[in-house]
Order: sequence, then C-alpha cells, then structure tokens
Amino acid sequence: MDLGIDIGTSEVKVALVDDAQRMVGQARAAVPISRPHPLWSEQNPDDWWTATQAALGALRDKHPREYAAVQGIGLSGHMHGATLLDAQERVLRPAILWNDGRSHAQCAELERRAPASRTITGNIAMPGFTAPKLIWVEDNEPDTFRRVARVLLPKDYVRLKLTGEAVSDMSDSAGTLWLDVAARAWSDTMLAATHLDRSRMPRLVEGSDASGTLRADVASRLGLQRGVVVAGGAGDNAASAAGLGVTAPGTAFLSLGTSGVYFVANAAYSPNPAGAVHAFCHAFPGTWHQMSVMLSAASCMGWLKRLTHAESEAQLVSEAEALPDGAATPLFLPYLSGERTPHNDPYASGVFFGLTHEHARGHLAYSVLEGVAFSFLDGQRALLDGGAQIDSVTLVGGGSRSAAWAQLLADTLGRTLDRRSGGEVGAALGAARLGRLARTGDAVADVCVAPPLLDSFTPDPARTALLAERHAQYQRLYRLLKPEMQRCSTLET
Repeated sequence: MDLGIDIGTSEVKVALVDDAQRMVGQARAAVPISRPHPLWSEQNPDDWWTATQAALGALRDKHPREYAAVQGIGLSGHMHGATLLDAQERVLRPAILWNDGRSHAQCAELERRAPASRTITGNIAMPGFTAPKLIWVEDNEPDTFRRVARVLLPKDYVRLKLTGEAVSDMSDSAGTLWLDVAARAWSDTMLAATHLDRSRMPRLVEGSDASGTLRADVASRLGLQRGVVVAGGAGDNAASAAGLGVTAPGTAFLSLGTSGVYFVANAAYSPNPAGAVHAFCHAFPGTWHQMSVMLSAASCMGWLKRLTHAESEAQLVSEAEALPDGAATPLFLPYLSGERTPHNDPYASGVFFGLTHEHARGHLAYSVLEGVAFSFLDGQRALLDGGAQIDSVTLVGGGSRSAAWAQLLADTLGRTLDRRSGGEVGAALGAARLGRLARTGDAVADVCVAPPLLDSFTPDPARTALLAERHAQYQRLYRLLKPEMQRCSTLET
C-alpha cells in the first residue's frame, strides 16, 4: 500500500493506492493564499503541513485498515516556491509562490550576474522561478536574507516535517534556476549569482529513489507504521506524468487546470529558453521533459462566472455551445496573471477585444474557451520549435470535463486528445507510484502505466483552418498591446 501527497496551491490532496494500482481512497484539505500587493502571491508553509495532517486524518478515518498498511510515501507539489528557513529550521517569511510576479527586475539581474545561466539551466529566468525571488529578498528584506540557512520547495518543507531530512528531487529542483539540468546537480555558478552556496540547498535524489523514512514520532501521530519509505517525489507536473503514464519519449499531457501546462517527455535534455519553454529533469533517472506553461487557464472560466453571475461554469459552456455556427465573437487574451510561454511577460493582462451591443454572455464564454485554446497553441508551437516529438496527448484537469472545450482544443491544436480515467488525481497518484518505486525498485514501465482510455477528440481540419485565422489575429493583438500592458502595470506599482 502506498500513499501520495500532493501539495497544491489551493489544497493538499492525498491518495491511497494498493499494490494492484487501484485507488483505495482520496482526501483533501484547503490551503489559504495571500496576495498582499499587486503581483504578489504567498502562503504560510505551516499551512501546508496543517492541511497535510488534516487530509491524512480524513483518509485514515475512511480507510483505517488500508491506511495502516502504507509502506511507501511519495510527494509532489507546486514548483518554484521559495520557502526560507533559519538555522533552527524556523520559517523566516511567507513562501513566495510560482505565480508571484514581483521579481521581474531580478530576473534580468540574475542573467547579468550569470551570463551562462540559460546554458546551465536550460531556461530563461522568469519571476516564477525560485532564484530571482532570493535576489528580491536580498534587495528588499536584507535582514531576512542574512538569516537564510536553508531554501526548500513546498513539498520538501512537508518532507522535512515527515522525515527530518532536507532533501529535494531533480524534477522540482530543475525549476529553481540553481540546477545544472543536464548534469542533474546543483550549479555553483548559479548559486553564487544569488549569493548562496550548496550548504543552503537540500540534498538531491532522483524522484523514484528513497529520500528517508518517517520519523518515529510523526509516524505515531499520523497513525502510520515506523520505517515507511519516503520517495524523492516530483514537482506537480512530473508527478502527474507518472500518474498518467507519460514517461516514454513522445508521450504528452495537456493540463487544463487553474493554470495550463503542456508537458512532453523527452529522451534527452532539450532546452528552448528563447521560446520560454521549460526544460526540466523528469522524475526518473536519465530522463527529461519540456513544458509550456500558461498562468491562467480554466481559472479564466471561474473568473467569468463570478464576473457575470452565472450559475456555474457548465452554464457558461452551454451558452457558448448554443451560439450559431460562424457567430462573430470577441477575441480574449487569457493573461489574467501575466504569462509564461512563449511571452515571459508578467505584465500581460486579460483583454476582450471586439465587443459590440450584440454580444451576450455566451459570446464572452466562447471567447474565453477559445482564448485559452489559442494560448495552448502558442505553447505547442514553442515546444515543437524546441525539438519536441509529440505522438500522443492526454487531456486532464478540471476543464477537461467539458467535451465542448476538449473538442475546441483538439481543433485548435490539430491533434487528437485522449481523456483517461483518474486524470483529476494524476499528481497524487503519480506521487504514490514514486513511493512504490522507492520501496520496491520495480521498473518504471511496470508501475507508471497509462490509466484506461475514456474517449478521444479528433480535430476537424476545416475548423482547424478557421481557428488558425483567428489565432493569427489573437497574436497580432497581443503584440500591439504589449507596450501598453507594461506601461499600465508600471503605473499601478
């Protein structure tokens, strides 16, 4: 029996999986988020641990016998979060999260200090990454920076609570800009560029290897047996890939969640920093992956629901579907939280363009669905420009429940998209699988298999051609508005 713990931005999810790869049970607990200033996004690290204990307690209550039989634990979590600890392992300040945009200027400074950074890390410096956040802390909170004895990622703070060990894995650490991604080791050059060294970094292991065992007192408190192995684990997307069986080169998944991710497994290290593509280590030895990332995806529909007082997001999709063929709809730029791939633009903002008196809520709903699909198309092009091979794509995330949106994505991308069972718990399931690998040494191909296929969405070539014309206008609109977006954001801050 294995346990997966996924530290999400809005909640902690836990999954209990038996040796036959059957999902025995799941539980979750909410985590609050704070946005005290424009572009800021923070969380209290102890809230992750509180939520983890609450979720595990709920799982234990539902499945006491199976829970007590857990032998392996895997961890996953949202990437890039700067969790700063002092010499007594006390939290120094709220963790600065992946969707925090305050360190844009520090990105330029990091690349000035380390001219080879893109070669070493395979990535362009972005405000979401961890290293620029530490430069921001040094610039703006020097007393805090002087007290930093350890920098951990979100899931690794939970690991510290579980095992007492400061450890991270390759996939999550690749998102810090401190890792030599090809060599799978900390880069002294990148650490020195942020006035840090290896003594402040956690020990590195592969995601499928053991990182430690549960502390005896923690095992007793959680109702687990002593000696439970805790795997290295993975960043949330690499863990999701393990849960979806996206491990072989050419396999991919598209996650239509709060943010949007297009993830492709690679046979070799394949960077494309010029296109703002993330080139990271995968969760398994000797494997890598590429990602395009958009910061606002399905969350755009939640925003529109609140804005228009719709009963549900499903109602909005239904109103969009009811539009006659060829209806004139506005264009929507889905940059409500800035954007990563391919623009690397924290100042990008959301836009409806082309509104008239004839437009109703359904037109806006369609525009949002389409705008998110267009952003994924931008990401797909950046991946392909970086040498990605994409043979099969699994569609996951909350937005994937909409067949209409799935079909629109397939038409926009010009690719067949598959939906599979269990996609909504991919990261927690993948973490549990990594826990199993760490305790058994089984082959990855035997454990990380694709879930059963539910259905597929095949693109309509005629629709793909029409959408390509709209996409070209969408791209022109962003290019024209980009200077004004930056100007307005600078005035606000």
